[in-house]
Amino acid sequence: MSWILLLDIGNTNIKLSLARESGLTSVLKLPTDIRETSDSLGLKVYDYFRLENVLPGSIKAWVASSVVPLLDRPISNAAKRFCGCPCYFVPGDLDLPINNKYLRPMEVGADRLVTAFAARRLCQQKSIIVIDFGTATTFDCIVDHDYLGGLICPGLNSSIKALSTQTAKLPQFSLDFAHHELEIGQSTVQSLSQGTLFGFADLVEGLVKRLKQKLPPQVQVVGTGGAASGLAGLCPSMTRVQPDLLLEGLKFLSIDNNLITKEQTTL
Repeated sequence: MSWILLLDIGNTNIKLSLARESGLTSVLKLPTDIRETSDSLGLKVYDYFRLENVLPGSIKAWVASSVVPLLDRPISNAAKRFCGCPCYFVPGDLDLPINNKYLRPMEVGADRLVTAFAARRLCQQKSIIVIDFGTATTFDCIVDHDYLGGLICPGLNSSIKALSTQTAKLPQFSLDFAHHELEIGQSTVQSLSQGTLFGFADLVEGLVKRLKQKLPPQVQVVGTGGAASGLAGLCPSMTRVQPDLLLEGLKFLSIDNNLITKEQTTL
């Protein structure tokens, strides 16, 4: 049985998953490094195949969404050398069946378009807001099959890193998603954690409320990315969480383009 390797190539991480029609295998997350070569990338992918007990020769194609152009050629070369198969980039090699209504369509990152497409496939509501908690926090608006655009805000982890590394006296800290009630910070670490966590939660709620006023009613709000699951308990507007929405979108496109065939029904 053949597989498709899906790659979400972001500014902070590269996510990998193997796909068949029935779903995805476990997701491997690698740090993004523009110094990677086709050999170094290929060897890391090869180790992932061994972890999943999959032979490189059983990979039919690589399907990638990339916002890091410097890695596109090494990724493509690695697919050919280590699996003897092509790498298809989305959009470009595979068309996305969504209407890009951005004023300058080429400015929209591939990741935003693929997650918009995936949300459209998964949700029945006319209007959708996708919130992606990545290097940046993005809000993308979809009505029917039209990608309207959205908002770009600072990322949660990027903000934490900036506070911890670019201030002389503020310590490193982490977020505790388990507490759903705001507490008045009684230490610097607690103040940082509470301010960041509830500040982002209210940013989400406030912007969703404003965006809903611009969209037809019955809006579905979908969260994706690393912090989506943790913030869901603080953001009642976010009624659906799909941590790997982009990879799901790449799987749907692979099915639509007959890279994944109907007889592949079990992982």
